[in-house]
Amino acid sequence: MDALLSLSNDLAAAVERVRGAVVAVNARPRLPSTGVHWRPGIIVTADHTVRSDEDITIIAPDGRTVAASLVARDPGTDLAVLRVHDTDLPLADLGDPGSLKVGHIVLAVGHGPRVSWGVVSALGGRWRTWRGGEIDQLMRLDLTLYPGFSGGPLVDVKGRVVGINTSGLSRQLELAIPVSTVTRVADELIDKGHVSRGFLGVGLQPARLPEAFRRRLTGASEIGLLVVNVQPDGPAAKAGVLLGDVLVALDGAPVGATEDVQAVVGARRAGSTVTATILRAGAPAEVSMTVGERPSRRR
Repeated sequence: MDALLSLSNDLAAAVERVRGAVVAVNARPRLPSTGVHWRPGIIVTADHTVRSDEDITIIAPDGRTVAASLVARDPGTDLAVLRVHDTDLPLADLGDPGSLKVGHIVLAVGHGPRVSWGVVSALGGRWRTWRGGEIDQLMRLDLTLYPGFSGGPLVDVKGRVVGINTSGLSRQLELAIPVSTVTRVADELIDKGHVSRGFLGVGLQPARLPEAFRRRLTGASEIGLLVVNVQPDGPAAKAGVLLGDVLVALDGAPVGATEDVQAVVGARRAGSTVTATILRAGAPAEVSMTVGERPSRRR
């Protein structure tokens, strides 16, 4: 009983330690989301909860309503940065998600505060979201993210923020974006207004390659990527890529899914080159493309 009471007190203390930096974000109809005071005057929240670029407010833990402005957003990592003025809110105490282990107890904190607790159910390496954002570490959670919890902090039992919770990157999994990713993306959004990512300007669709075609290509997989759209004046169009071409490799690495292309191109700087191996009318060819910068997406 004493051990349970001690654990209960520790968890309550962790919530108390972080609650001053947790705010409600009013940037969509009806249901506020949650945000974290990341650095002086900067609130980080989940991008999918920011439905308006104007008339945004936050509600501080003491109930004050404060005007906020949207600095920038990154749908790829589901992060948005807001700016508030004349705030005396305490800053979140940032922890190290690398210290987490599978089975560690963690807390998802929403505005109010409201809390859900559970454990880290899985950890992994870098991964790329369905919208092309690179996340430094997979953090899968066995807890409930209630409505309005997205954008709020994931904290360890000492009350240190180790990530930002989001339901916007998966419909089935409860995930958190690690502190390192949040800081990296927030810095770039503040400095540049967007996150730079390479792109080729093509629409691709998986297509099975006939055996006769695969024999002409060293190391080709069973699946290639059929070019179904070419953006005018985009990198692929300028390199001569045509509708109906089949992309089978980038810089010699086979590509059988759009995620493979994102993994290669998304990390490249605009202006760098990539060599694409394609099939055109059944014959292999190589095309050198200059990587462009993906246009920022705004609602």
